[in-house]
Amino acid sequence: MDFATFFGIVIGFSLILGAIIIGGAGDTFINVPGMMIVLGGTLAATSINFPVTDINKAIHAAFYIFSGKSITANDVVNTMVRIAEISRRDGLLALENVRTENSTLKKACQLIADNSDPVMISQTLRIEIVALRNRHAVVQDVFKKMGTYAPSFGMIGTLIGLVQMLTMLDDPASIGPAMAVAILTTFYGAILATLLFLPIAGKLKSRTQQENLHLEIIFQGAQSILENNNPRVVYEKLSSFVPPAERKHERR
Repeated sequence: MDFATFFGIVIGFSLILGAIIIGGAGDTFINVPGMMIVLGGTLAATSINFPVTDINKAIHAAFYIFSGKSITANDVVNTMVRIAEISRRDGLLALENVRTENSTLKKACQLIADNSDPVMISQTLRIEIVALRNRHAVVQDVFKKMGTYAPSFGMIGTLIGLVQMLTMLDDPASIGPAMAVAILTTFYGAILATLLFLPIAGKLKSRTQQENLHLEIIFQGAQSILENNNPRVVYEKLSSFVPPAERKHERR
């Protein structure tokens, strides 16, 4: 569990709800038509802008932000060093038996074990990195667009409410409540954008940068093993990806 994400969402909504309840007018912040305009409009615009497959990926990614990533860049560096040790001790062919859940690392080991052309290995791993960026960029864009649509539909709801309010000018007592309802849709749109959609896009971008760094370490590590499978040399090269204070070399 990524407690930072969970904590941020829970605390954010709790503070807003707490402020509303303390004000003593909690029920006045509930407006079903306004919610329909903001949520329905945002989902409709998103569906128009993106294919269904991209929206499904975005929904799955929204749950992904709650999962904690225990693998650090330093862990990946040490993994590549261990692979260098195997290749030096048992030969490049032994990398074929390396077990890992990382598909890119598995592919790199397989290509090296097959004695593939170094240029082809480099190009293949580089394509993996570019493909990762492109896939994640689409998902991030879905939430960025939703963060734009929600406030816009909030304003649309406000305009609808104002038009309805203007039709009741002959009843001054109803103007105040009608105005409050009109403003609520802007409130809903702002909350969804600033506390949900845009933060999710930001967290996904952070995760993409982390995964991109891991793939870059694997890419450079594979090149180092092909050029010189000395584990010490591999470590010294790859440790540059890790801040000095976080470097922990697993000596064997």
